[in-house]
Amino acid sequence: MLRRINDFLSGIKMTVVGGIFLIFSLILSLKGITPAIDPAWVTMIICGFPLLYLAIWRLINNKGISKISSALLISVAMIAAIAIGDLFAAGEVAFIMALGAILEDMTTERARKGIEKLITLVPQTARVVNDGKERTVPIEEIRIGDTVRILPGESITVDGIIIDGDTSVDQSVMTGESLPVDKSEGDEVYSGTMNLYGSVDIRATKIGKDSSLEQLIKLVEEADKKRAPIQRIADLWASWLVPLALLIAVITYLISGDIVKGVTILVVFCPCALVLATPTAIMAAIGQATKKGVIIKSGEALEKMGKVNTITFDKTGTLTYGKPEVSDITVLDPELERDTFISIAAGAEKRSEHPLAKSLVSYAEKAGIEPAAVTAFSMASGKGILAEACGRKILCGNRKLMEENGISLQKAENTIAMLGNDGKAMILIAIDNVLAGIIGFSDRLREESRTMIEQLSSIGMKSVLLTGDNRKAADYMAKRIGLSEVYPDLLPSQKASAVKAMQQEGRIVAMIGDGVNDAPALKTADVGIAMGAIGSDIAIEAADIALMGDDISKIPYLKRLSDATVKTIRLSITLSLIINLIAIILSILGIMTPTTGALWHNAGSVLVILIAALLYDRKFE
Repeated sequence: MLRRINDFLSGIKMTVVGGIFLIFSLILSLKGITPAIDPAWVTMIICGFPLLYLAIWRLINNKGISKISSALLISVAMIAAIAIGDLFAAGEVAFIMALGAILEDMTTERARKGIEKLITLVPQTARVVNDGKERTVPIEEIRIGDTVRILPGESITVDGIIIDGDTSVDQSVMTGESLPVDKSEGDEVYSGTMNLYGSVDIRATKIGKDSSLEQLIKLVEEADKKRAPIQRIADLWASWLVPLALLIAVITYLISGDIVKGVTILVVFCPCALVLATPTAIMAAIGQATKKGVIIKSGEALEKMGKVNTITFDKTGTLTYGKPEVSDITVLDPELERDTFISIAAGAEKRSEHPLAKSLVSYAEKAGIEPAAVTAFSMASGKGILAEACGRKILCGNRKLMEENGISLQKAENTIAMLGNDGKAMILIAIDNVLAGIIGFSDRLREESRTMIEQLSSIGMKSVLLTGDNRKAADYMAKRIGLSEVYPDLLPSQKASAVKAMQQEGRIVAMIGDGVNDAPALKTADVGIAMGAIGSDIAIEAADIALMGDDISKIPYLKRLSDATVKTIRLSITLSLIINLIAIILSILGIMTPTTGALWHNAGSVLVILIAALLYDRKFE
């Protein structure tokens, strides 16, 4: 019952009502009118009850010094003011603290993580093969060693090893790799990833809670639990403010014999401006960031961003666009013109659904090259395609496809090695059983990535690359961007572990990513930042901050804004303490009364709010 009353009175609407009655009380007091019932009583009931409830609850339930809170100090001051008949002072401190609590709650409310969406990726049934017979069973019935068949377009149900078949797998959900990975017998596959082309049989090696996808879900859940909510600054001070206020008030009363002086000290000791310092600055900063397309979910994230000294980046979809584009075209047949070569290759690949094929066709169309007409087409799962165009036999695919068809690669080994060293994907094209050329592909770097890294370096930030790509691809991209610290071949758990290792070194880490595979690292980092426009829902919900326009150039702006916010909070806290100190001295000297002390509070609170408001329009570009 008391809890329901507390929740009702703590709302914004009731606090506004309390503020209106407090204004009525002030107007009547200034006009010298003494009503039968002072309107400030309404304010005290509305705004004072939640404070008293919180103070008593903490006294009963909290342990040690945490029993003493700012709510206790304010409750004592409010009761003391009522005892001497200064109802406006009692109502004012209660209202200011209620207002501060609402502002802080607005800034610390956090979006829920996307665990439910992760769970939807977990297959519910699987196709088990036993003695050549196929049957569909619930995922819970699969045992280690079972043979599971995965058809094209299906999600892989368990972690396992391919024992029959070839395919290409989109495993971006686990590794963040922008390109599908060719898989054949003996290769490992992960649950939750997508089988794109060929039918494969796999031997289950990890099931249930041990599978990669379930471990990913567990990592996000555990990391989320470790994120403690922001502790109110006023409560940090309350452990010594309360005893100190009571001590000074009692000593002042014993020496002067004036109860009003003692009560005034309790009133002015209330940390009203202190309570407002953090939430008002954070609200102003969050408002400015929103105008720039940067969504900050909590005040805690903004405060921590101001302390960050290391920023880790996912590669695909974050520093790059996450889509392969034609980067190199090598024609090995001297009698074949470049445009003709592209026309034949694009025509052969036009019917393929592979991302590299689509990229090649798109390149040809943009270059104004008409893809050659194809008279025959077939796919070799996990290897490439076979086609006929312009009356010629065409093979487009990987090294395995060429070797199986007796195509010599001797004259192209240097080119293949060069592309491989740069971490680029490639399509080998053979015409009439002779290697005619090679087309290389790379993920396109965001134009602003290098400039952004340079700006971060100029303000003392360390930038680190965490990626699921192989070492060559990671090093190639890092070199182009200007990154020296690189961690390649990382699964989701390894990204999170890398972040933890940096934290153990004393670094304050921000993680920037866009995929499901980044979610554990986003939650593990001190601050998680997601690419909002193209990023997965899970990444966005796991993060503390989202870049809604995918404009990574906003990262230096975000850092400067956060630094300024932390400085503003510190300035406001310092000023609030000075204001309180002056008020205490004036109270001891008998110059200040509970009512003037309450008004002094208002002046201090307004000053803190004005300082915070300056953040809203300040330039940080």
